[in-house]
Amino acid sequence: MTMTKSYKEAFWWSLFSAGGMIAAMLVPAHIFITGIAEPMGWVTRGSMRALVSNPLTKLYLLALLSLPFFHCAHRIRHVLYDVGFRGLQMPVAVVCYGAALLCALYAVVTIVSL
Repeated sequence: MTMTKSYKEAFWWSLFSAGGMIAAMLVPAHIFITGIAEPMGWVTRGSMRALVSNPLTKLYLLALLSLPFFHCAHRIRHVLYDVGFRGLQMPVAVVCYGAALLCALYAVVTIVSL
């Protein structure tokens, strides 16, 4: 069964919305933990290392890092269409989503190595 254009677009819009939700809901909590709680001494580096070694935390970090890349790629793609690259829809989409995929794969490699 081949995917029609509307199904492909729905897939990218779902990644866009998931990335936006992650960025809006989880990034502030992550900034609080790593940017405020850890420097203030409320959370120690040892406890952070133990937390990061948990597989559920790695899954959280994967979502935190990879989904906003697709959100950004989708926004950039549509901005490029609006400024005049509408005739190059396929190359723009490949570059935008390819970059997001490469960044997400780099995040996976980094998280697995933790």
